[in-house]
Amino acid sequence: MHTSTVVLGDDRLTLEAIASVARAGANVRLGADARARIDAARHVVDRIQDGGDAAPAVYGVNTGFGFLADVRISADEIRNLQRNLIRSHAAGVGDPLPVPVVRAMMLLRAQVLSLGHSGVRAVVADLLCEMINRGVSPMIPQKGSVGASGDLAPLAHLALVLMGEGEAFVDGKRLPGAAALAAVGLAPVRFEAKEGISLVNGTQCMTAIGALALIDAEDAARLADLIGAMSLEALKGTPRAFDPRIHAVRPHPGQATSARNLARLLADSGIVASHKNCGKVQDAYSLRCMPQVHGATRDALGYARQVLEVEASSATDNPLVFADADEMVSGGNFHGQPVALALDFAGIAVAELANIAERRIEQMVNPHLSSGLPAFLSPESGLNSGYMMAQVTAAALVSENKILAHPASVDSIPSSAGREDHVSMGVHAADKLARIVDNVRNVLSIELLCAAQGIDLRAPYRPGPALDHAHATLRARVPKLEVDRHVGNDIATVRRAIDDGSIVAAARRHIELE
Repeated sequence: MHTSTVVLGDDRLTLEAIASVARAGANVRLGADARARIDAARHVVDRIQDGGDAAPAVYGVNTGFGFLADVRISADEIRNLQRNLIRSHAAGVGDPLPVPVVRAMMLLRAQVLSLGHSGVRAVVADLLCEMINRGVSPMIPQKGSVGASGDLAPLAHLALVLMGEGEAFVDGKRLPGAAALAAVGLAPVRFEAKEGISLVNGTQCMTAIGALALIDAEDAARLADLIGAMSLEALKGTPRAFDPRIHAVRPHPGQATSARNLARLLADSGIVASHKNCGKVQDAYSLRCMPQVHGATRDALGYARQVLEVEASSATDNPLVFADADEMVSGGNFHGQPVALALDFAGIAVAELANIAERRIEQMVNPHLSSGLPAFLSPESGLNSGYMMAQVTAAALVSENKILAHPASVDSIPSSAGREDHVSMGVHAADKLARIVDNVRNVLSIELLCAAQGIDLRAPYRPGPALDHAHATLRARVPKLEVDRHVGNDIATVRRAIDDGSIVAAARRHIELE
């Protein structure tokens, strides 16, 4: 488990900080400045609450919600209003969100509270932090958000546990909310004015799913360079297309990064040297244009990272409290459109890594394209089918991605009796991105399996040191294919090798890989 601590309210959250809490078990606490901001904002809410029925109507404090915003709530019902909001909005369905996603959601929601524009008491933010630290993860169904007033249903399921209701996971066990808190020595809170709505208005579900998927997508872009370079070796391609002069005259940052990676990976290659004077002029686009395609994906993911890191440290509550002006103002910061658009763009971009990888797989398994490799990379093709079906699986995943890459953010459906008449579908965009990334990593696993086999078939020539070490690392887990065996098992083993970082780490022992 991770032993570091993320201090909320002092700095903007990075994707790496989110992942450290969500996946590596880092702790969370409020910073001193955050606690002061929370207290100052709470004084504004208390002033309105203390005014009783004579206080002005303030949305979410002494009024109903959504279409019911014009219904005034009496002072003695304000606490019940917040409790009822959480219960009524916890309307999600489907399988539970993965625990890392829920931990990221709790972190992001605590970060919103730390900014001092929500008006909750510090005890609410502290409970969120301690639930993270002690391993209480609310059971949050996957479906039910349209990204309108943010992720209302998922966040309501999260908030249920804070008030001792709903369900949560502790040490892998699914328990009633109150029992889950008690199991780790925590007690629920009773929500005061504004506290229920301060937990459900916001984009923390879409941002949590998107942030973790984006980190995996960025890693996939790095893997695509490494695995693509290995495929080029297997296909006796040339590294001339990665000459830095080519990329200097079209200076997209991602393109230049991928070109540098590819040139470093292919340096000192015995395979490249073996066909230096073969007379071949140009490679197929899937080899020659790797910097342009992989690089464009990198740039798109960079934009998505920028959006998500802004969102992670933004006040997405409503109404917002401005303590310096002693005022509460209703607005629309909960709307998920910025996140939805960025995640749709990221999904389209990362899908291209699989599109081009599948074409490299085809180059390797097709004897008409592979520069002398045996059909389907089998030393005894005919009797053996080799990686014939592995390419078909890659094609199936690529085709699924084409469906998933259709943007969610172009859709909208009115809700709350027309009051919420335009919605973002941000969770749909996030969910699609996560599914696309998973497919891409499986396609890259298939490509790596084929590329390693192709390199073996080029013996006695060997690739450069970085790729040779990556190849050896893979071969320690998956032996060369001599006769047909269960290919699905091999794909799964390769996937574990790319997920645990060992393949990239092997190459990095010899070169800088960006």
